[in-house]
Amino acid sequence: MFDVPFWLWIAFAATVVVSLAVDLLAHRDTHVIGFKEAAAWSALWVGLALVFGGVVFLVLGGTAGTEYTTAWLLEKSLSVDNLFVFALIFAYFKVPRAYQHRVLFFGVIGALVFRGIFLAAGVAVVSRFTAVLFVFAAILFYSVYKILKGEEESFDPGKSFAVRLLRKVIPVRDTYAGPKFFVKEAGKRVATPLLAVVAAIEAADLIFAVDSVPAVLAVSDDAFIVYTSNAFAILGLRALYFLLSGLLDRFHYLSKGLAIILGFIGVKLILQALHKMVSPSVPEIPSPVSLAVIVVVLTVSVILSLRRPADTADGADGAGEDTDGPDEEEALAPPPGGRQDPR
Repeated sequence: MFDVPFWLWIAFAATVVVSLAVDLLAHRDTHVIGFKEAAAWSALWVGLALVFGGVVFLVLGGTAGTEYTTAWLLEKSLSVDNLFVFALIFAYFKVPRAYQHRVLFFGVIGALVFRGIFLAAGVAVVSRFTAVLFVFAAILFYSVYKILKGEEESFDPGKSFAVRLLRKVIPVRDTYAGPKFFVKEAGKRVATPLLAVVAAIEAADLIFAVDSVPAVLAVSDDAFIVYTSNAFAILGLRALYFLLSGLLDRFHYLSKGLAIILGFIGVKLILQALHKMVSPSVPEIPSPVSLAVIVVVLTVSVILSLRRPADTADGADGAGEDTDGPDEEEALAPPPGGRQDPR
């Protein structure tokens, strides 16, 4: 654990709040996010994360700075899986592109809250029960198995637990009402499909946290490092989605690269557990080595994807489909079938 001064926590919290406020004000008018706008915002979020990393280096030292950078890059790479699911959810609910940023904005706020809870619980458990690292490693190895085997899982956003729970709490109408989440019908307040989309996005993040939390805890067991790195990765998720929208299927080797990274992190977890529980002579993988492995694997995966295009240019997962969506008052289409698990 690092001795993190209280003012650094305050600086982090202020940065997140101000960033969200600026983002909300900049996108208060609904419009389609184009490539140039997405690229500018992506550069801003990446720059902000790196600047904060520099502050961590200066205040907490090189080890903390390396762990932060490694954890941020790891979460950033794992978040690509989320983009496939976002595309699937938007296509399922036929969300007009002008409203997609609004949905993702509230999805990010929920992700920051839930991820903070999971990471705090994970840090507390790891600090008391080192053996749980073996469980985390097993989760990551199972994820690797699913990726390499190419298992298909039935996934219906409209029937997810969060969406079904929402429909029990409040009636959900079948048509959009602009960017509104609620409208009044016959004197009663009802939800629009846009609120159901937010619920589906939140449910997807909870699922992906099953991999992300164990992976980042392999990099650091310091609450400040793991949460700040996750937060800055999540903040840039919206811009990254619009930047890569329609291009996701081109990075067909990325899933294999993520499998390698998750497998490597699983080994790192096992070595950490053995080092603490069995003998200090068991070597641990240093954070600089982890950072180097992640950078090399991601770079090679992207380069191979661009140099060797996939045979199926149409994209079976539907991530590259046009998700402009129907007119605001058009009813939702019947749900499609299953999808292939992006992991």
